[in-house]
Amino acid sequence: MSLFITLEGPDGSGKTRQAILLSQRLGALNHDVLLTREPGGTEIGEQIRQVLTSLDNTLMDPRAEFLLFSASRAQHVQERIHPHLEKGGIVVCDRFFDASLAYQGYGHGLDRDALQEITAFATQGMVPDLTFLLDLPVEQGLKRREQDGNWNRLDAYNLDFHRRVRQGYLALAKSQPARWVVIDGLQEVDRVHDEIMRTVESRLSKSTIP
Repeated sequence: MSLFITLEGPDGSGKTRQAILLSQRLGALNHDVLLTREPGGTEIGEQIRQVLTSLDNTLMDPRAEFLLFSASRAQHVQERIHPHLEKGGIVVCDRFFDASLAYQGYGHGLDRDALQEITAFATQGMVPDLTFLLDLPVEQGLKRREQDGNWNRLDAYNLDFHRRVRQGYLALAKSQPARWVVIDGLQEVDRVHDEIMRTVESRLSKSTIP
């Protein structure tokens, strides 16, 4: 069966590590898994990622930022995500369009209706089946980012911006509880992974019931 799983959260929430652990576990259970990320996921998308994350591009307008994310996403869906789901595989994606709604919509305050319209065009209307939000205080997440040495242009936005992003994520999760699962990102890595796996296994078992 096909299943599209995304992991979201503020910077430093641990979602990238959890995406890797989830894909490895599902692969060990003989599922056909595509692990991917946004921005990126394709050769074109990775080039766009470099532009988006570079600290040299601090003058980037929020609208340009969103459109670059959307361009990467359009290529990603067409080239990799859609084909893998079409053949019945599982996609595990580190961020998807909800990140843009949280960062550019809530964080930058862009018109969310306009963002959703452009997003629907870029994704061909594709929506994840299951989305995990790894939630934690922004100060904790940014501290982790500084410690791991992966600081980028988006991390460098001020604390108020990151707080708006976190609140945006929580609002998005509240608006679609059937799709979202909120997990405490301050827990130990193994505990977070166990929570994610329980939900995924339950979803897979329900989908196989005749």
